[in-house]
Amino acid sequence: MSDSTLSSVRATEDQMLPGGWELIVGLEVHVELATRTKLFSGSPNRFGDEPNTNIDPVTLALPGALPVLNRQAVELAMRIGVALNCRIQPCIFHRKNYFYPDMPKAYQISQYDIPLNADGHLDLPSGVRIGVERAHLEEDTGKSTHVGGATGRIHGSDYSLIDFNRAGVSLVEIVSRPDIRTSEQAREYAAELRAIVAAIGASDAKMEEGSMRVDANVSVHKPGTPFGTRCEIKNVNSIRALGRAIDYEARRQIDVIESGGTIRQETRHWDDAEGRTHTLRVKEDADDYRYFPEPDLVPLDPGNDWIEAVRASLPPLPAARRAMLQELTGYDPQSEAVIVAVERGQHGYVKSIADAGGDPVRALIYVTQAFADAGENPTVPPADIAALTLLERDGKLSATQAKTILADIVANGGGDAAAIAAAKGFEAMDNSAVEAMVDEAIAADPDAWAKYCAGEEKAAGAIVGRVMKASKGKADGKVVSAIMQSRRG
Repeated sequence: MSDSTLSSVRATEDQMLPGGWELIVGLEVHVELATRTKLFSGSPNRFGDEPNTNIDPVTLALPGALPVLNRQAVELAMRIGVALNCRIQPCIFHRKNYFYPDMPKAYQISQYDIPLNADGHLDLPSGVRIGVERAHLEEDTGKSTHVGGATGRIHGSDYSLIDFNRAGVSLVEIVSRPDIRTSEQAREYAAELRAIVAAIGASDAKMEEGSMRVDANVSVHKPGTPFGTRCEIKNVNSIRALGRAIDYEARRQIDVIESGGTIRQETRHWDDAEGRTHTLRVKEDADDYRYFPEPDLVPLDPGNDWIEAVRASLPPLPAARRAMLQELTGYDPQSEAVIVAVERGQHGYVKSIADAGGDPVRALIYVTQAFADAGENPTVPPADIAALTLLERDGKLSATQAKTILADIVANGGGDAAAIAAAKGFEAMDNSAVEAMVDEAIAADPDAWAKYCAGEEKAAGAIVGRVMKASKGKADGKVVSAIMQSRRG
């Protein structure tokens, strides 16, 4: 990714770093596939089991053990390829040779110059297109735990423990082109990629469990000059940390160059607590890995029929789901409510409430507020929620009353909103009564009213709060605001 010919993307003026520097970022995202078993053996693929229980002769590279390719892993990898607009092609596996204690074979079965998925792209919600160089299949490594010391790293530790449960788990490594020009774009890319692989069922993409891991290749240069020497950042365990790590590394490289130093190609470790990167090892190039074709596996040719079957089986992707909610509710596709509903997979439930005659905007709000733990398909009948949205929309319930009833319906798995409202004694207040309460609140807090009339919108909260307290939550906040607006003139 150091060759400037690999990307023609240029930063806009507002994306440039101080001093006229341009940031160049390419991301390598490792996604553990949601297969029952490992990539080349029948050992279970499960997170959280007792260490070294999901192992077998293939995992441990015992003499005579041979790999057998997992068909489900290939299909899930192809789903990722289709979702990322890649060319899916015949491919072969290679041995990537290196010695780490968490690789029993001292090599990794991966793909090199002929990957399964190549030449794709990902369109970000902001409209930026990031090229995808490849999305190839490979096996995961085991996990080392370094005990003792302050950082949890091997340097300074007393001893290390190795768990081979993860060794051999199916991975797809998604390598972007160096088209990312800001840390915000990097965060957006990782978030969209996570949403895609989860939506198509390829992975749960839980970064906290390591089923999605992001490495960032970062360099800086002045426009018109070749790309700078890149450094790879590892141990980035959240999307927030990804942005922080990129910002720090860019500043570090600029400081080194501007002080007369040079950047060394290396792998660096992100320390989230310290907010900085540390040298981990000198970066290897492809030649150092001594790639050669894996002799124990035949070439893989998925064939057009299988590719088209995978393409036809894909559900709507997050971008299409956001567009559906935008059309339904009028909300910006990047608004928090839309993003939350899509991330939870509850966009379809919102639509089912609207299809049942409910108010779409309130349906979206209710779902994002009250169904955080309900999964993609809440068991509450959509018609029950639809009826509640209409009661609030038509002014028969205040927002506070509707929220109370919603909690009751969710807790009981459904319910008649009108009957619950009657049982609780909820009824809409007459507007004249609300007007009288507004006038009393204004008289009780003239300072807040004066600030509101002067254009300080936040001051309205004090008046509204008094009205809601006086009405015991029965007043409709929107009605209160409208009356205040009319009084202000």
